[in-house]
This record gives sequence, structure tokens and C-alpha cells, in this order.
Amino acid sequence: MERNFYPGQFVLLFNSRLKLFLVKLKSKWSGPYVVKEVKPYGAIELKEPKSHRSWVVNGQRVKPYLGNEQENFITVMLLDNP
Repeated sequence: MERNFYPGQFVLLFNSRLKLFLVKLKSKWSGPYVVKEVKPYGAIELKEPKSHRSWVVNGQRVKPYLGNEQENFITVMLLDNP
């Protein structure tokens, strides 16, 4: 997967905190967050859409969020009168 990020892109953030007694099916990815700025050497500034809080993370901890991509299919059926 390509790791090129751009401002305005939605991404998921990997939560690497080790906790005891984790729920087995709990996801370690949180988000989606918006890329605010891509800094040199792989640092990425993220912004939370709801609170507009921003922080800088390592680019290796993020992956593209594909949840907004939807395929819309339209079916057209022509009906003839008998």
C-alpha cells in the first residue's frame, strides 16, 4: 500500500499503548482523523474533525481510511405496457 498522504485526507491512527486485559476483538486503530499538514521526515499533523484538536504523529502510525469511498450503482429498468 502506498504511503503518500496529503492535506485533507482521512486516516486511521494506530494506538500502540499496551494494556492488560484487552478485549480480544477490540481494534487498535482509531479515527478517522484529517491530515492537516505533512511535515518533513515522515511526521504528519493530524486534526480531529469534531473538536479541531491537532497533534503531530509519526507517519508509520497512520494508514489511509477507506470508509468514505462508496460505490454508487444506479439500476434503470424500462417497463413496457403489455
